[in-house]
Amino acid sequence: MIGPSGAGKTTLLRLVAGLDRPATGTVECDGERWVGDGAWVQPERRGVGFVFQDYALFPHMSVHANVAFEARRDVEDLLERLHIAHLATARPDRLSGGERQRVALARALAIGPRTLLLDEPLSALDPSTRSTVAAELAQVIADAGVPTIVVTHSYEEAVMFADEVAVMDRGAIVQHGSAAEVVEAPASAFVAEFAGINYLLGTAAGTRVRLDGGQTVRTTDPAEGRVAVLVAPWDITLAVGDAGGDGDSALNRIPARVDRVVMVGNRARVTLGSVVAEVTPESVERLAIRPGLDVVAVWKATATRVVPAA
Repeated sequence: MIGPSGAGKTTLLRLVAGLDRPATGTVECDGERWVGDGAWVQPERRGVGFVFQDYALFPHMSVHANVAFEARRDVEDLLERLHIAHLATARPDRLSGGERQRVALARALAIGPRTLLLDEPLSALDPSTRSTVAAELAQVIADAGVPTIVVTHSYEEAVMFADEVAVMDRGAIVQHGSAAEVVEAPASAFVAEFAGINYLLGTAAGTRVRLDGGQTVRTTDPAEGRVAVLVAPWDITLAVGDAGGDGDSALNRIPARVDRVVMVGNRARVTLGSVVAEVTPESVERLAIRPGLDVVAVWKATATRVVPAA
């Protein structure tokens, strides 16, 4: 479940867990109705393993005691599986963010849950440990073998965990499907932004699309009428001066001015008005890319997808 702050993601988890009661609608798990049509199953009877965003560990209890609280599974086995057995006697305030996350997950698994709910499970981690912990968490989720809902702001994190991605905005699911389906055909500019795909509105006539900004781009997908042009940031290269103007009709060229440059891992995200490109740090240095510089965004016609405009 992905979406901006305030979209309702955490509220959805609380409704599933029974911490909040909805005015309408139903909640079912494995054929059992927990909420709706007069049904109300108490939270403690739902068997929900909930990993809260701040982990909500008992500060006065040791790691072992936290995991053992209402446990129905072998606590020592869980501590070993999650690589925290050596921390059994430690208190939460002595743990790193990744260690607290593992303790919270062990506690959720210890009750033998029928479903797992994880609210921003990686948000408290620093970038250097996030990818490692994400891979471990994905494996733990797979091994648990129960329905799991993970809430995140990051599409990249969602792809690591999910068989299906749902995008939420203002309390409603605006698109859902596999991660590949959402990237291939985002339903709106809002969804495209979360998936990290450029979404440029325009009017198509065959394999040419005149963008609302006045530029014309080519595609290999013929279309007519109002469309959205989709292009991945990593398919875009940047050129300075005449370097992007060799006359090749298979390439699209959009003159633009650099608004900002942000390093993300081993890539640089360059914002150019409504277009975002991802290039290497070497390209940034070689071309002296900086805010205010006039450049040309270049990408292949074959990398230009077209979908009906939302």
